[in-house]
Amino acid sequence: MQAQASSADIIGIANAGDDTITSMKQAAEFGLTKDHKLVGLILGMNGIPSLGLQIAQGAQIMNPFYWDLNEATRSFAKRFSERIPSKAYPNDMQAGVYAGVIHYLKAVDKVGSAKDGKAVVAAMKELPTDDPLFGKGFIRKDGRKIHPLYLLQVKSPDQSKSKWDLLQVVGVIKGEDAFRPENEGNCPLSKQ
Repeated sequence: MQAQASSADIIGIANAGDDTITSMKQAAEFGLTKDHKLVGLILGMNGIPSLGLQIAQGAQIMNPFYWDLNEATRSFAKRFSERIPSKAYPNDMQAGVYAGVIHYLKAVDKVGSAKDGKAVVAAMKELPTDDPLFGKGFIRKDGRKIHPLYLLQVKSPDQSKSKWDLLQVVGVIKGEDAFRPENEGNCPLSKQ
């Protein structure tokens, strides 16, 4: 009710999981979504089906991955879906594990073995990241992986063409602009 009475155009939902789903459903029930845009600060693609496109349409999320970004992400999503019982499409965390393992294995290959963990981490930071899901990027000294982030908007029911056709890209933030600058993080690793 406070949000509805405010002059805000955008309402950030700052919780996660089932609490986000409940908050967004309540916002729709109170008519908040008619005059305000909802932004799920910790809403992922997998939460949208339980909300339903009718309620979630127009809501926005920021995410580093969406299965329908390009041919490589669509191919990965298809292979992923075929291998799991639920037939769900991958979210950003699942894609991140895949990309992280690929980069780790490239670093192990460069070092020659996985026995020296410090050498493997150093190699991971030296090698640019390049995979079919996140594209080109790099790992900073402080360990932060730099890659673009996407502002995604939930489609309306009539825009969606399939069960997992949920989002559309409405903006892209370059990796260098998406994360706090390394020199502002006060990480001891950055000073080495």
